[in-house]
Amino acid sequence: MGQHLLRLKRRPEFLRVAATRKKWAAPGLILQVRAHPADGEPACADDCLRVGFTASKKVGNSVERNRVKRRLRALTREILPVHAKSGFDLVLIGRRETINRPWLKLVDDLLKALDKMGIAQGLGPNAGSAVKDTSA
Repeated sequence: MGQHLLRLKRRPEFLRVAATRKKWAAPGLILQVRAHPADGEPACADDCLRVGFTASKKVGNSVERNRVKRRLRALTREILPVHAKSGFDLVLIGRRETINRPWLKLVDDLLKALDKMGIAQGLGPNAGSAVKDTSA
């Protein structure tokens, strides 16, 4: 459970994750996944996840894109160490909806995406409903 979160920063790292074509689109984000030893060489120790964040110009201007990425970074710090299996590279892509989406719905989006991609851990049978939004 106490796994390390490392960052993907270089374009070729993002392209390798995208090349696997394993992704899940939720209203608040898109999650792309790649197993570490996919290229035959482990990227890091077994107890870590590598995570990258991106938001295209479709999301908005630079202020809005940076806000989207800040929200996604905060989301991963809260969710991934507890609810994601280690040994994967993940790319979270921000969407226009990410800016104003309620926090609990973003959490739910990420938990559901992890479950659909088969890398969730510590979730019950209905992972998409792991967090209830009581403000509605």
